[in-house]
Amino acid sequence: MAIATLLSSSFAMPAAARRASSASLGFATSQLAGLSLSLSAGAATPTAVALLPKRQQLQPIVARRVCPFTDKKTNRANKVSFSNHKTKKQQFVNLQYKKLWWEAGKRFVKLRLSTKALKTIEKHGLDAVARKAGIDLNKK
Repeated sequence: MAIATLLSSSFAMPAAARRASSASLGFATSQLAGLSLSLSAGAATPTAVALLPKRQQLQPIVARRVCPFTDKKTNRANKVSFSNHKTKKQQFVNLQYKKLWWEAGKRFVKLRLSTKALKTIEKHGLDAVARKAGIDLNKK
């Protein structure tokens, strides 16, 4: 209800006045309601903030299924039935949470890595694999 009254009041302003105000101030205007989209002096207008959907205001942090050491990701493949009917499926990376001893830091480091990366770390060492992948173990 409040959005409808807000939109109807913004259309009451003539188009020439909207163009003149936006051209003189130099910010972009929305095609829908003539609201300013840029932030002037670091503060948002209350009407622009009120129109944002709630999902854009708060976004949760989601861990992706990607190994940071080997950059292995989810693969899309076909599941083939006996009748040769193909449907899409996802093949996920075998990610595991592991606590590994970091010799240079003299402490354990908890990492989420693929089993392939774990075998590589056992072969070459944690420092060498982290340096090659560009990972700073001090942060972890």
